[in-house]
Amino acid sequence: MRTIKFTYWQDGDFFIGFLNEYPDYQTQGTTKEELAENLKDLLVDFESGQVPYARKIEELLVLLCHKALKGALRR
Repeated sequence: MRTIKFTYWQDGDFFIGFLNEYPDYQTQGTTKEELAENLKDLLVDFESGQVPYARKIEELLVLLCHKALKGALRR
């Protein structure tokens, strides 16, 4: 089990949302619970490779060495 973040909003009678890792792909539901189920199905599609050319957002960890950081602060 894991936790996946998602963004959602209500538009009229529908809850619309997307997985934060895949913001280009939205789904909807008539309830927030239905939206959550549809998002889970969408995640399965992504992870099984059923969505070709899916763009994903990830985080990049950048470590600055002390010397480079000192030079940047002097500018």
